[in-house]
Amino acid sequence: MALSFTVLGCSGSYSAPGIACTGYLLESTGAKVWLDAGPGTLSNLQRHCGLADLDAVVITHQHIDHWTDLALAFSALRHHVHRSPLPVYATAGTRSLACALLGKPDLAPALDWRLISSGHRTLIGDQQWRFSRTDHPVETLAPRVDSGGRSFAFSADTGAGWSFDRLGPGIHTALCEATFLEADRELGGPHLSAREAGAMASDAGVERLMLTHLAPGADAGAAVREASASFGQPVEAVQQHRTYEV
Repeated sequence: MALSFTVLGCSGSYSAPGIACTGYLLESTGAKVWLDAGPGTLSNLQRHCGLADLDAVVITHQHIDHWTDLALAFSALRHHVHRSPLPVYATAGTRSLACALLGKPDLAPALDWRLISSGHRTLIGDQQWRFSRTDHPVETLAPRVDSGGRSFAFSADTGAGWSFDRLGPGIHTALCEATFLEADRELGGPHLSAREAGAMASDAGVERLMLTHLAPGADAGAAVREASASFGQPVEAVQQHRTYEV
């Protein structure tokens, strides 16, 4: 297994019926990383990987649909799961909110918090991670992961002022938010439409594009068609609990 990701949740902004918010499990030969911990993803994570088996957690930003299950994981690690401190790579803003929510000035020893910012690079097992700040109101870091000769990139949340090209060339699989259809673009705020996602990935030379973070109730088929047209080749919308090879 060179590199794969399992969808723990893919609902945009809030949980759709039966679908958790943002979260993914990145797996390679030498590491398992929980990427974003939106509401509902801790439960889904445990269908694929135990907390004791994780090598790290990476949180892209402090908006609540991307991280609040980390607070539940903290409780589990503090009282029930016996393991070494779990490394968490996240922004200063996310750490401040986590401490406030849990009522603690420090999250050790359950969590080993490691602050990251744009341009940061780190090695987690055999996964090389790098980060780029996106076009979003709070500090939001899109990651690129390279392992076993394959490259994965995740847009996190972003507007049109950012592109996958900020993470370098040669991206094999890009997972991109597509919160709205282009016809609903005025509702989108600092998010991408499906058309924008496809065009941005095409301009960056991405090999394969997959859509996520669709708004609850959105027409996934229409989003796929719209993104495929601007990307120039078939696009797929991810599904919860499915595992995809990068």
